[in-house]
Amino acid sequence: MKTKKRFNPLLAGVLLLTLLLMGCSAPQQEQAPSLKDAYKDMFLIGTALNANHNFGHDTLGIKLIQDHFNSIVAENCMKSMHLQPTEGVFFFDEADKFIAFGEANNMHIVGHTLIWHSQAPDWLFTDENGEDVSREVMIERMRSHIHTVVGRYKGRVDGWDVVNEAVLDDGSWRNTKFYEIIGEEYIKLAFQFAHEADPDAELYYNDYAMSQEGKRNSVVEMVKKLQEEGIKIDGIGMQGHMGMDYPDISEFEKSIEAFAALGVKVMITEMDITLLPFPAGETAEVSLTAEYQEKMNPYAEGLPEEVEAAFNKRYSDFFGLFLKHQDKISRVTLWGLTDNDTWRNDWPIPGRTDYPLLFDRNYEPKAVVQQLIDLTNE
Repeated sequence: MKTKKRFNPLLAGVLLLTLLLMGCSAPQQEQAPSLKDAYKDMFLIGTALNANHNFGHDTLGIKLIQDHFNSIVAENCMKSMHLQPTEGVFFFDEADKFIAFGEANNMHIVGHTLIWHSQAPDWLFTDENGEDVSREVMIERMRSHIHTVVGRYKGRVDGWDVVNEAVLDDGSWRNTKFYEIIGEEYIKLAFQFAHEADPDAELYYNDYAMSQEGKRNSVVEMVKKLQEEGIKIDGIGMQGHMGMDYPDISEFEKSIEAFAALGVKVMITEMDITLLPFPAGETAEVSLTAEYQEKMNPYAEGLPEEVEAAFNKRYSDFFGLFLKHQDKISRVTLWGLTDNDTWRNDWPIPGRTDYPLLFDRNYEPKAVVQQLIDLTNE
């Protein structure tokens, strides 16, 4: 005959308490460190969104953007050739999705770019006969484009790259169609029109090679002149398209200080660091040889350890500079997300394998990401 096992409430209580204590003491899985969290008290961390992000196709990329970044900029969809390929005919579908993504994720949103000589539609500068339009027509086309685009997103875009790349490295004006037809006043007019369309949006001038002394001095004078004329300009974007041996970090620092002295925000924009050689002075015939292709694409099979280490140090050195001047810098924006979709793979030679960004082709953070995070604790 089997005996019944009696319920022991004391023993049951001990077992329950033991299980609860075990649960409390179990190690909690820590979330991977985030760039935006590490730098939240210093400056915004941004990235450029491409069409696959805006249309929701790149789900892995979208997750990385949400995890690591708190500012976004439109890589291509807000350039004039994409927004208004034909006079008076606008395509806002992708730009609308870009804005909606930023709003849904509570991000700082930058519109790029209103006036740029490159990636502009041909019709913008010519009449029905293919001749340059008059100064008056060019000004009206600028005004109409800026008012339409900025007005559509009034109150939704935090800041606009109003004018992009108007000055050459030596400090002279770039001889664009805007400059040829209107003269240097086109800069003033662009900022004036943007302010009219959205008085609360921040307005920026954006350019590359900003560590060059000639360009630095001319941009300073340009901004001073705008300020003296009462034109609203809130910031200067220093494009960070860098290499392993340029720009000189001390000259870059001089420009940060010079621009900040104007009383405007300084932003590091479009940052990436190429590891590939630039084909300066090479001929087309040489470019056809296998030897030349190998020379121009040295890391097609991956990075040697010493090259990766040098790359990590280069990024860390610049972020160290940004931290030193965190009181002057409002934002650091990477020009892309992963090495897989960077423009560097295809410029100036298509099909090369470059590694200029912080996340690899498998959407994994590179070792440098942790190094940049660790800098904030030093």
